[in-house]
Amino acid sequence: MTVILEARGLGKRYGRRQALTDCTISVPAGRVVGLVGPNGAGKSTLLQLACGLITPTSGTIEVLGGRPASDPAQLARVGFVAQDTPTYAGLSVADHLKLGARLNPGWDARLAQTRIRDLGLDPAQRVGGLSGGQRAQVALTLAVSKRPDLLILDEPVAALDPLARREFLQGLMEYVAEHGTSVILSSHLVSDLERVCDHLVSLVASRVQVAGDVDDLLGSHFRLTTARREAESLPAGMRVLQATHTERQSTFIVRAETPVHDPGWILEPLDLEDLVLTYMAEGRAPAPASAAHRSAQEAQR
Repeated sequence: MTVILEARGLGKRYGRRQALTDCTISVPAGRVVGLVGPNGAGKSTLLQLACGLITPTSGTIEVLGGRPASDPAQLARVGFVAQDTPTYAGLSVADHLKLGARLNPGWDARLAQTRIRDLGLDPAQRVGGLSGGQRAQVALTLAVSKRPDLLILDEPVAALDPLARREFLQGLMEYVAEHGTSVILSSHLVSDLERVCDHLVSLVASRVQVAGDVDDLLGSHFRLTTARREAESLPAGMRVLQATHTERQSTFIVRAETPVHDPGWILEPLDLEDLVLTYMAEGRAPAPASAAHRSAQEAQR
């Protein structure tokens, strides 16, 4: 399997604030990867490290087999759209395309002009007068027209209305289908990821909670309902991620890599949002106290 991004023990500190800690991740090529996690999980920091906009405080990161932004050739292989979809308000759409052509040796002028025409944008229009969705499309056009091997998008649709989000993602998927570019897309909007992503990475508290192809993950996670029982009594090989109990009934969210069959159980598949929220909750849960710590607490009572 070809890997487009690999991090080992990656960390980034700003003064006293630790923005990313001990992050280890491996992202396969040829995928549209959804990067999810709560605020403060380190998603934007990870993507900025991948682009070479910042450097790590600890650990290592490789993108497309090399150090991020190590030379012009490496820079040319990565396209990036930041969360605020940065553009220059005083420049026209055509000016942005000219700037892209000057800065990127592999610039595909035909692709850029075709996208702008298909979007119905006036090349003479100043970008500051465009809607948020249109500015996002200009930013995406600049990123894809350099013909990158990896396209990194940091919550590019967060501030857009539903129609603009759909149009942006549709344009992204049309480009990916035609050119086969690998994509890493960070978003809080799981419904958007569900439409476009085939690989998922959940980052919570700087650590990868789960990663894998979406179909494989959804095929191995279930909501299991049974008569009241403890999690420890479930078969070996079944990992319990979440458990709730009533007087007569227990409900577990489990991961099972092998088929599960029991006529006394009710098994329901999870959707992507359930899966993401389950791992977020698990990543935020406090670690269980050690036996020594519990004994010390009991002695103080």
